[in-house]
Amino acid sequence: MNVVLLRADELDAHGHAQLDGDRAAHVIGVLALAVGGRFRIGVIEGPLGTAEITAIAPEGALRIACTLDDAIPGLPRVDLVLALPRPKVLARLLSPIAQLGVHRLILTGAWKVERFYFDAHILSPDAQRPLLIEGLAQAKDTRLPIVSVHRSFAFLLDHELDALTLDASRVVVDPSATARLESVVARVASRRVVLAIGPEGGFTGRELQHLADRGFSAASLGPRVLRSDVASVAALARVHAVLAAETG
Repeated sequence: MNVVLLRADELDAHGHAQLDGDRAAHVIGVLALAVGGRFRIGVIEGPLGTAEITAIAPEGALRIACTLDDAIPGLPRVDLVLALPRPKVLARLLSPIAQLGVHRLILTGAWKVERFYFDAHILSPDAQRPLLIEGLAQAKDTRLPIVSVHRSFAFLLDHELDALTLDASRVVVDPSATARLESVVARVASRRVVLAIGPEGGFTGRELQHLADRGFSAASLGPRVLRSDVASVAALARVHAVLAAETG
């Protein structure tokens, strides 16, 4: 945990807050701080800043005084369309996705996605939120990914995706593609990129054609066949690297 994250409603009008539970335990046990100690904080969907411990209660709760930066971290420039993986895989993947940075995580059905995946508890916001916050705390970010779930792949592409991913270049990871992901992103990238990754076994030929018809350029991650969770992490890292080079 490289930054301790708070909700906006945890701060009072004077910038004071109370921490307990895992966050207080981390500050005391891992950071080894006492009264007067300072550590990095962030307000979810708000600025980063610094907190000073002003009191420690006998049960371990902390009273802190917060000084916040003026600026709020910018939104990630990548949206991820991900064919819904197995629930246990998705649970493992949420924190890394938040660490790498996506503005929207768009979970969708596909021909090879089992329908019962959509009944999983991990699709509830209450189950996702702590995992996403864990990723943000590692990455020193405050911008929580917006997660949406879409059972119909075709309906998503034809009726919903345009409104969700305005002004974004579109790229789909396809093992059969000849162009490498970096070169495709460098060629098509504008201000934002929406990246599509299929299920285990990949998108079907019909689904790939539908993506192409909706403006997606196909790109490869290389000769190795990757699971969808590994492909997601590898692809997001590469896309962010290209976008950073383009703007840096």
